[in-house]
Amino acid sequence: MKITFLGTGTSQGIPIIGSDHPVCLSENPKDKRLRVSVLIEWDNFSYVIDCGPDFRQQMLSNKVESLDGILFTHEHADHTAGLDDIRPFFFRQGDIDIYAHERVLTSLERRFDYIFETENKYPGAPSVQPHIITNTPFKIENLEVIPINGMHFKLQVFGFRFKDFAYLTDMKTLENEEIDKLKGVKVLVVNALRIQPHISHFSLDEALAFIKKVQPEQAYLTHISHLLGFHDVVQNQLPKNVFLAYDNLQITI
Repeated sequence: MKITFLGTGTSQGIPIIGSDHPVCLSENPKDKRLRVSVLIEWDNFSYVIDCGPDFRQQMLSNKVESLDGILFTHEHADHTAGLDDIRPFFFRQGDIDIYAHERVLTSLERRFDYIFETENKYPGAPSVQPHIITNTPFKIENLEVIPINGMHFKLQVFGFRFKDFAYLTDMKTLENEEIDKLKGVKVLVVNALRIQPHISHFSLDEALAFIKKVQPEQAYLTHISHLLGFHDVVQNQLPKNVFLAYDNLQITI
């Protein structure tokens, strides 16, 4: 299984428009972060988790030629606003499978009604095949996916476990039974927004404490804001098995 970090930034990305914060002015490519998403490839299948406003750029940068489906963590714009850009995949492949909580699918239907339209559909619009997911395992192709239920302040979000890999973003709290689903995972990805506590995201210390509780072999931090600091500085302060993810990083499990 190959994992590509398509984007590792928070909702505004880094640099933020008009910001003179030192991290936003950094020339280090690892300090430039698109909105958060990952590409998961195994056998001949390709899926992404979340489809934010930078989706087109991410697909071009990583030369992605086919896409079998999208899993959505929740409905916020930085995770969903790029849905229209599935059009090239749709025109070559047909309907694109999307997997999400029923609430998230309802939100997408409101915002992208022309994609979900079945009568008098505009001929240039893509089409999707929606799949409602609940907090129970489900299959995509030949792979079982285990949802990890968490809270993003008061909003429910899903993380996902694929065999030895788990991806959690926009998490603030999880019940113990959800954390138990992560036991034995080899690679864990989790959000770490900034140093200071935040109402709806793990801070760095909270993310590190969560990683220590789960005890993966390796962990990667994502959904990072400029307030976390410079990539190289933060990386030098992390435990030896914890890494600051960056855009276009690839790992194989």
